[in-house]
Amino acid sequence: MNSKDINIKNRRATFDYAISDTFTAGIVLTGTEIKSLRLGKASLVDTFCYVNNGEVWIKNMYIAEYFYGTYNNHAERRDRKLLLNKKEIAKLEKNGKESGFTIVPMRLFINERGLAKLVIGIGRGKKEYDKRQSIKEREDKRNMARMFEK
Repeated sequence: MNSKDINIKNRRATFDYAISDTFTAGIVLTGTEIKSLRLGKASLVDTFCYVNNGEVWIKNMYIAEYFYGTYNNHAERRDRKLLLNKKEIAKLEKNGKESGFTIVPMRLFINERGLAKLVIGIGRGKKEYDKRQSIKEREDKRNMARMFEK
C-alpha cells in the first residue's frame, strides 16, 4: 500500500455531530509514529480535540506501536499537538467554549509531500431524532440509486 493512499476516517463524526466548520491541521509526530501511520495502523475512534494555552491538542488518537521500533517506541494513545495558525486556533477556542460545540477529528491522511494531516471540524452534537433523520436520508439516497440503476 502506498503511503499516499492513507485515508483514515472517523465515520461516527458526521453521524454524531452536525459539522459547521472544518480545518486542516498538521500533527507533531515522532519517527516511529509516522512510520506506523504510513502502514495505515491508526484509528480516530473516540478521539477529540481541545485547546490549551493557545495550542490545539488531540486526545486518545490511536497509532499502533511500530513493529520494528526499539526501546524508544512511542506510546499508542498519547496526546499529540496539532499545528494551526493563530487565527484558526482563536476561532476553535471561541467555538469550543460555547455550550454544545466540540472539536471533532474527521479524517487523517498523508498529503502529496508525505506529511501527516488531520481534518478537524467544529461540531454540535446531534439529538436522537437528528440521527434517525440522517439514517432515513441515507436510505432514501440508496433506494434512488437502485431505481436509476435498473
